[in-house]
This record gives sequence, structure tokens and C-alpha cells, in this order.
Amino acid sequence: MNGKSSASRRKFIKTSASMAASLAVLPDAIDVSLGNHVFSTHTETMATQKSLIGTYGEWAASLVKNIPALSFRHAKWNNVKTWQKEALAKASELIFKPDLGKIPAVMVEKKYAYDGLDIEELSWQLPYGRPTKAYLLKPQGATKPLPAILALHDHGGNKYFGKRKIVRLSDDMHPLLVEHQEHYYGGKAWANELAKRGYVVLVHDTFAFESRRVLYDEVAGYSWGPLKTEGKSDADPEKTENIQAYNTWAGEHEHVMSKSLFCGGTTWPGVVLAEDQIALDILSNRPEVDKNRIGCAGLSGGGLRTAYLGGLDARIKCAVCVGFMSTWDDFILHKSYTHTWMLYVPLLPNYLDFPEILGIRAPLPTMVQNNNDDDLFTLPEMKKADTQLREIFAKAGAEDKYQGKFYDGEHKFDQPMQKDAFEWFDKWLS
Repeated sequence: MNGKSSASRRKFIKTSASMAASLAVLPDAIDVSLGNHVFSTHTETMATQKSLIGTYGEWAASLVKNIPALSFRHAKWNNVKTWQKEALAKASELIFKPDLGKIPAVMVEKKYAYDGLDIEELSWQLPYGRPTKAYLLKPQGATKPLPAILALHDHGGNKYFGKRKIVRLSDDMHPLLVEHQEHYYGGKAWANELAKRGYVVLVHDTFAFESRRVLYDEVAGYSWGPLKTEGKSDADPEKTENIQAYNTWAGEHEHVMSKSLFCGGTTWPGVVLAEDQIALDILSNRPEVDKNRIGCAGLSGGGLRTAYLGGLDARIKCAVCVGFMSTWDDFILHKSYTHTWMLYVPLLPNYLDFPEILGIRAPLPTMVQNNNDDDLFTLPEMKKADTQLREIFAKAGAEDKYQGKFYDGEHKFDQPMQKDAFEWFDKWLS
């Protein structure tokens, strides 16, 4: 998700698509084969069927085999546990998450009740950066071990906000958060709604968002171009115009951060996975949490985080990935420009297609929710991803543990989708 507000991202994408048809084709205008490479079986030629990288698109897509080396769909794999061991080892090697050491001490900064919930404001210090801030929500007065959800906030082209995007802590909310929740979540703070159903819910800021964001005063050397910091200030940060200016700057800064992480021997997905796993450690250790009944969920950037965390950490007993499921082909040819650097792991496509990262968790319960008119992906590739996951779970003897659902509308996690997701959690975690 990208843009200055919750609506501007989609406006930007649609405007860009209409002004520069050579860069992208929107889902409702595309006619793409469901084969592995969209140009290999399509009757149109490259002259009429364009990709984001022009005539290099067909060649780039052909570099990855039709069935990657560690795909469970490959005939050589019959035992799911043997496959999982190898796929998990290779994915972990390439993501190369940093070692964050032991579980940090957690500070309880504030406790109060709101919306029928007991709420705690927490913080913990990782080996780098400013402290991570988080909220823990649970049914008021709850004491016995309950199922729990690690609620993963979205990206939204909005790094000024993180955890606050999916909670409501008082009757007074920043107008940009009200707008964000109305647009993407049907006006609901979905973390609150899950807690009301009897879950302990932890929501934390991940790397480079909100409490973990990069401040202007922390960087040096940007004296020209869109990253220029002259005239920018970290003072009065809650002003709407300052938030919008910061989000524009932070979006431009992503490629710098990603390149620096590569040079440091890690990846952005690896850092986010490491931080999300620390939050999972903290949630698991809560006395009111049943550590054998923990799930995770998130929209968009939160769906991306769900794919990596749910796929690579078996402590997640139930996962709901919302608004982030397609194929590497989709990112190669059509939609890389709509996505964050939090997505990309060099060389991983040689071994697993993107859906297969989440598929490593088979046969653990997994739901993927897609929107038919989501501008961030092409519908044929979303459907191909769904087919891959169905094949993986069927081969693992767990067809009933996977649900892939498609909804009308644009990029969102609205109330009907939330209802389905919450019922999926109830089915497997209650």
C-alpha cells in the first residue's frame, strides 16, 4: 500500500496506469493465461502484451522454472515433513534474519480499560533502534489461558502509523486513522473486535513503522532529490501535513534501507520476520495465553508478514493472510511497482513460488482472502496462487485446512471478510 492517505495510493496507481499503459495493465483490462509464464501460452505477442520491464519481461519470467526446485508440487516430494524440512531450511538461509538474541524485557507503560477490553501499552528494546511499542488487548477481567492472535498492521504507504492503524484505544482518534479504518477495515478496529471474541491480541510496530520509524534527524547526506531533508523537521509530528510529508519521504527511503540491509547480509523480510518472532515470543509467554492456540493475521503488508511468519514459524497454529497473495510472475511482469521492499528475497523464487512460502505451514489451518478488484495484483495470478496452495494442502492430506476466498471490491479487509476470518480462528483455535 502506497500514498499520502488511505485513498491516495489507489488514486496514484490508477492514474499511473492510465497515463503509462506500458508500465502496467489493470486487472479488469488483462487477459492472461493461467500457465506459469503469461507470455508462453498467450496468443498476443510482446508487442501488444507489455510488461513492467518491456521486452525483458518474457525473458525474466522464463528464468524461474515452471515448478521451482523446492515446490511441494514437484513429483519428487511425497513426504510433507521431509519437504518442509528442506524448504524451511532454504527459505531461512535466503531470508537470513538477523539474530536478535534473547527475548527482551517487556515494560508495561500503562494499563486501562476501554471498549470492554483491558488494554496494556507495552515496550521492549531490541539490539538496535528505538524501543518497540505495542498494545495488548484482552477481554476485560480475563485470567484463564485464552487463544491469542498476533495482529500484524499493514504498510499502507504510511510508516508514521503502525499499530494504531488496527486498534481503537479511546473515543479520540487522529482523523487520518479514522479515514484509514473506514477505507480499509469497514470502520472497524479489527484487533479490538477479535479481542472481544475472547482472544488475547498483541499489536506491535514492526521495523521502520511508528515507534520504529526512521527520523529525519537520524539520517545524513541527503542534500538533493526526493530524500532531501533540508527544511524537514521531526517537531510537531502529529500534524496531518507533517504526517503526509513524512510518509512521502519514507516511501522514497525504502530502496535505500533495502540496499543497506542487503549490504549488511540480511533482507528486509528477514528483519521483519525476526521482529515479528520476538513479538510472538512475548505473546506466547503471557500467563493468560494458551501458547498452543496462537494465530496471526493482517491485511496487505500485514498479509505479507503473515505469509513469512505463518509459513516459517510453526507456533502459528492458524493463519489468515489478507490482501497479499499472488505469484512471483505477477511481481516480475505486472505489479512490482505497487509493492514494498518488505517483499523481496533474492534467489528465493528459484526454490519456491511466493504462495509456497506460506504453504510450508501445511497442514496447519490457513485462510487466504483476496479481492477481485485489488489493483495491487492481477486476478489471474491471484487465482494461480490459490490453485498452488490448494494443491499443496491436498497433497499434504489437509484439504479441509485451507480456504482461499475471493470477494468483490478493491483492496480491503472489510466487515464480511473479518467475519469469515474470525470464524476461521474460532474453528481452529477456540
